Amino acid sequence: MMNIADIALSRHATKAFDPARKIPAELAGQIETLLRFSPSSTNAQPWHFFIADNDAGKARIAKAAQGAYGANEPKIRNASHVVVFCTRAAMDDAHLAAVLAQEARDGRLPTDEARANQHRGRSFYVNMHRFERRDAQHWMEKQVYLAVGTLLLGAGALGIDACPIEGFDQALLDEELGLRERGLTSAVIVALGYRSDDDFNAKLPKSRLPTEAVITRL
Repeated sequence: MMNIADIALSRHATKAFDPARKIPAELAGQIETLLRFSPSSTNAQPWHFFIADNDAGKARIAKAAQGAYGANEPKIRNASHVVVFCTRAAMDDAHLAAVLAQEARDGRLPTDEARANQHRGRSFYVNMHRFERRDAQHWMEKQVYLAVGTLLLGAGALGIDACPIEGFDQALLDEELGLRERGLTSAVIVALGYRSDDDFNAKLPKSRLPTEAVITRL
């Protein structure tokens, strides 16, 4: 049986990737499944993922890691696969209808009543964030980060190294990928692959605050 704690203790933010090592196609397929089936509040799925597994695609993403963000450029270029996590610019009615229709096709909503109840429940929370709290973008981005966490732990379970990257020029990347025209904005990048001998972080012990500082048992 897999010990999930061992994965949490062994995974790390990889600082240098071996450009000669590629993620096998079967494992890359599992990565895509992890992304598609990540959890989100009310199953709203307010995201889109761009995956680059070739030099040309990675070079486009690396354009956003220049200047002050230059330390991240080799991580993007040398990784086997790079994922750009994007957040929807709006949780509009068309997206809600598409999610509901997919749930019906997948057999989650066997009756009209079930379909109506699902739509009513999800709309309650979506509209709360759209109109009352007026924090819909922040709420959606929190769901995207659930997908990031799912990927990081899942990659560790597959023996794949990863590095989440927030240090990039968001406006430049959005323009490069034409995100605004698609109603999206970039949130975070995750580089995936296998560590090189230059990955100093792999040689360092993990450090976290002690249990009693972060966990309170009630």
